[in-house]
Amino acid sequence: MNKNMRSKSPGISIGLCALALAAGLTAQGAAPVITNLTVAGGVVRFSVQSELGVTNRIQCCTNLGQPEWEVLTNLMVSESPYWFTNAAAATVTQQYYRVEVLPPPGMVLIPAGSFTMGNCMDPSEGRPEELPLHTVYVSAFYMDRYEVTKALWDEVKGWNGGNGYVYENAGAGKAANHPVHTVNWRDCVKWCNARSQKEGLVPCYYNEEGLTTIYKTGTNAPYAKWSANGYRLPTEAEWEKAARGGVGGHRFPWADTDTISHSRANYYAGYPCSYDLSYPAGFHPNFVSGSYPYTSPVGYFEANGYGLYDMVGNLGEWCWDWYDSYSSGWQTDPRGPASGSYRVLRGGGWGFYVSYCRTADRYYFAPEARYYDVGFRAVRPPGQ
Repeated sequence: MNKNMRSKSPGISIGLCALALAAGLTAQGAAPVITNLTVAGGVVRFSVQSELGVTNRIQCCTNLGQPEWEVLTNLMVSESPYWFTNAAAATVTQQYYRVEVLPPPGMVLIPAGSFTMGNCMDPSEGRPEELPLHTVYVSAFYMDRYEVTKALWDEVKGWNGGNGYVYENAGAGKAANHPVHTVNWRDCVKWCNARSQKEGLVPCYYNEEGLTTIYKTGTNAPYAKWSANGYRLPTEAEWEKAARGGVGGHRFPWADTDTISHSRANYYAGYPCSYDLSYPAGFHPNFVSGSYPYTSPVGYFEANGYGLYDMVGNLGEWCWDWYDSYSSGWQTDPRGPASGSYRVLRGGGWGFYVSYCRTADRYYFAPEARYYDVGFRAVRPPGQ
């Protein structure tokens, strides 16, 4: 028997005694590796080499042709390698095993790859800042499935109350399952750090270039530790890649049409436009109640191809980048200019005209600005 079996391909490697081990791919293409396989008295035991901080799902089946694999366990990887034992295999003559990497709760995987960034439709419908079209390669990352809700905002703030975090705005929300709003860019960055510390991850933002003091208070522009495994704001390129849902060449995050209506998103249909099917309805009729804001519950509308909700409409979303013109050349993981006066916002919102809800649209606010139609969602790198 081969007691040090490794995957020979991204699929399956066959060992002796008709036992096969399969390793599910991570976002970067690297798979958890099963090694040190032993079978004694019908008990299967093997070790798994995996990235720390991710969730491994260990599964098995008795026939590779069967559509469903049995889930044996889901576990957070706190040490690597770790051992797994399956005593229930004693009565089975043949089994196949695989290990998959699961996204963190509430997040989805945005796979690595290239896309065309910018306004791919009629240039006259956008602004010059949406051009030129350029190719961008973005490494894989996890992104919040929903805009950060008032409930999640409060949960993290409640945890970090005694940990030195000072926000400029309390944050508001129409309900617990609506997105938080009235938070400026610096509030969102500090909150991402607090969320990271709450979950035992390495914070991304620091007060100085040497990355020694965690950014918790103040109004200075923070420095980013890009190797950290904690939460952060998406770069503008990450945001647009995610918003497009894996399908390029369209005006919005869906691939079946280049029009928009209130059945698709929460926005202000108050400006005549050939691709707005809900004009002249104005605000979304389902959410115009009481006073501002007219937000909708997260997850109310259909998700895009990556499983992300409200990538256009509901709230505009803060990005990491300082606002500036696009570069025309090929880029890999661009993070924007080193300095500036305004931070990028993407995605439109409940009070935005339809043109601001196009996937390519980009606009900006000062980092101290806060509005009731602006919020955010977080990202984090996989497998670090």
